[in-house]
Amino acid sequence: MIDWNDNPELNITPLVDIMLVLLAILMVTTPAMVYQEKITLPNGTRSAIVKKVPELEIRISSDRKVYIKKDTFLLSEFADNFTMMKGKYDPNSQVYIKADESLKYKDVMYVLKSVKEAGFTKVSLETNG
Repeated sequence: MIDWNDNPELNITPLVDIMLVLLAILMVTTPAMVYQEKITLPNGTRSAIVKKVPELEIRISSDRKVYIKKDTFLLSEFADNFTMMKGKYDPNSQVYIKADESLKYKDVMYVLKSVKEAGFTKVSLETNG
């Protein structure tokens, strides 16, 4: 005799296991697939090679002397001398200021202000960080 009141149980565990295995295979193989599409890039214009703008390094020692390449200045004379020298350097060049940590804040800011007033806009203070 058949009992019509029995509710059959559906066992979906094997289906979930198979789907997880297929998903894992898809996830592993997808990054390894290489798609090669034929792309024709437009021709650009040939121009002269852009020259690199030279960098300018200003060093300030603990005895308040300022060094630019081989030139040495006292801190108090730096602004006037740098204004006279600015013609040697490109105003678009990057300027790096390296100052000894024992200097006063106002001394470093004096050099920074002098460089900015001379027309250089790309000025950075360099640290050991």
